[in-house]
Amino acid sequence: MRSVFFDPGQMTARLELEIPDETADGQGGAMIAYAVVASLWARIEPLGIRREEQASADVGTLTHRVWMRFRSDIQPGMRLRKGARIFVIRSWHDPDETGRYLVCLCEEDRQ
Repeated sequence: MRSVFFDPGQMTARLELEIPDETADGQGGAMIAYAVVASLWARIEPLGIRREEQASADVGTLTHRVWMRFRSDIQPGMRLRKGARIFVIRSWHDPDETGRYLVCLCEEDRQ
């Protein structure tokens, strides 16, 4: 497989990697809080917007590609935070299978 050329100097966004931490709410459910597990440098590339109708309203979901140094601890449910912006990780892959970089496909969570 051909090696991916990527300039690591383009990783200019400082992000926090967060993992969900569930706490029982005493009524059979759980409260989900997020704990920071790492701070990292990354490159955020906007990809597009997916529009759909929810409750008779047009809702858009922004999608992004986030490049970072390779990590083996990425799991479903994790997210990336840049200040007030939250990027929910939907999928991830090693673009050239060399263990140098990881590309996460994310949706921006509008809270």
